[in-house]
Amino acid sequence: MERISGGEAIVRSLIDRGVDTVFGLPGVQTYAVFDALRRHGGKIASVFSRHEQGAGYMAFGYARSTGKPGVYCVVPGPGALNSAAALCTAWGCNEPVLCITGEVPSPFIGKRRGYLHELPNQLETMRSLVKWAARIDSAAQAPEIVDEAFRQMTTGRPGPVAIEMAWDVMARRGPVEFPAARPEALKPPLDERQIGRAAQLVAAAKNPLIMTGSGAVEAGREVLALAELLAAPVGAFRSGRGVVSEERELGLNCVEAYELWAETDVLIAIGTRLEAPYIRWGPPGGYLERPAHPKLARIDIDPVEMTRLRADAPVTGDAAEATAALVRELRARHIEGKPPADAARRERIAAAKRAARPKIASLQPQAAYLAAMRRAMPRDGILVEEISQVGYVALCGFPIYAPRTFISSGFQGTLGFGFPTALGVKLANPGKAVVSINGDGGFLYGLAELSAAAQQNIGVVAVVFNNHSYQNVRRDQLRLFQGRATGADLDTPDFAALAETFGVRGSRADTPQQLEQELEQAIRADAPAVIEVEIEKDSEANPWPVINPNL
Repeated sequence: MERISGGEAIVRSLIDRGVDTVFGLPGVQTYAVFDALRRHGGKIASVFSRHEQGAGYMAFGYARSTGKPGVYCVVPGPGALNSAAALCTAWGCNEPVLCITGEVPSPFIGKRRGYLHELPNQLETMRSLVKWAARIDSAAQAPEIVDEAFRQMTTGRPGPVAIEMAWDVMARRGPVEFPAARPEALKPPLDERQIGRAAQLVAAAKNPLIMTGSGAVEAGREVLALAELLAAPVGAFRSGRGVVSEERELGLNCVEAYELWAETDVLIAIGTRLEAPYIRWGPPGGYLERPAHPKLARIDIDPVEMTRLRADAPVTGDAAEATAALVRELRARHIEGKPPADAARRERIAAAKRAARPKIASLQPQAAYLAAMRRAMPRDGILVEEISQVGYVALCGFPIYAPRTFISSGFQGTLGFGFPTALGVKLANPGKAVVSINGDGGFLYGLAELSAAAQQNIGVVAVVFNNHSYQNVRRDQLRLFQGRATGADLDTPDFAALAETFGVRGSRADTPQQLEQELEQAIRADAPAVIEVEIEKDSEANPWPVINPNL
């Protein structure tokens, strides 16, 4: 056994698990971790944020764009709480994010003596936010607990976890043994009876619709095989976009999929909570209980999900394995080979795409700016949306060709998540163009991370659409309160000039054509950049009647 510090034991355990990057902001309780990261810099990189929330969102972006665990380290108490929004977003988006934090010295835990950064019941607080959390009480425990953290993050429904280590334990040396083998994530076995019942339901469908979520991002080949077998459209709202390319005949965005919703007789849900059909496409407020029609077949790795929204034919399992098994069972039942029905379905899907096109195009000027961005970006470029008018329209107005190339905050709708998340995306995908959409209000949340981007040369292009307001709030207030708006109007800085003070290239675009040119130039430079687009207040089309037609 080696005698090493608790911080060193954590870092060595991360390296053994294949971690290549740790995001963070160092502080006195975590010095031992960051010193170990420095000494092992040839094996694991350190990326420094300017705010703990930024560190958490960088780790989230790393995880969401790769599927690999994103790791960050911050001080306890206020540092950990500053990062809680990122943990909340990772939980909502089912992303494997590991938070490493310190604690007050071990004799003072739970004593409420007012030690630096003390938080009452920090471990229980973290457990209320994440999938699993634990304290490491000695250097010797670090390999085992880090291994368990990885198992928890990646087994079943992925999600964030947290580990903490007391200040004195992190610095103290002790004997540590690193295991030769480590437990891996387990997949639930498939139940052939469930597959058979799902096949029976799907085989009888006349107008099936497939919806995908984040649980299906590694099952693109299998989902496409199912879609082709059934001549069925594949729709997605956010996280499942690109599982089947929206360029394909059978790949649909959410507005196109809605065109087919009324006639759908069997909905096939793969790795999705089904927010779109049962909340956004349903009656105002959404359905508390799923209606009887259409029939529902679900594939999900989380068995508890089947009790949250009951299906007529539930299948618990990995999305790729279960979808492949469903395809095999359908072929065994001689489902393929029905040219007249297939041709009719495919024509109906094409008609739905044609019907959706003018609705999306009506969302101006957002749709025009997004079309310009799509032209400027490479096909494998990654767009990080944001809670903004252009970000909302991007749900349907920016075509997605591959999974993990559209990064959202899921149902959390976290204002300000976008730019720091994009930095993590870029560091995980250095060879790809990464573009961050921002509103003026949301961009100010993470403005300090421009300094991190400049110092560490993280080549994200941030497009800031400046309408001098929280436009969604303003629109709602004016509509609901006799033309009165409160706290929704913003005096914003000159973002292009402000970027220059950070050492980041700043520019402006006044038209979609200018944005296309500026974006192409910034992507070629592969360096941090800010492009400001001035939008006249109240001039943007309301996207919600198109995106949420029944709300």
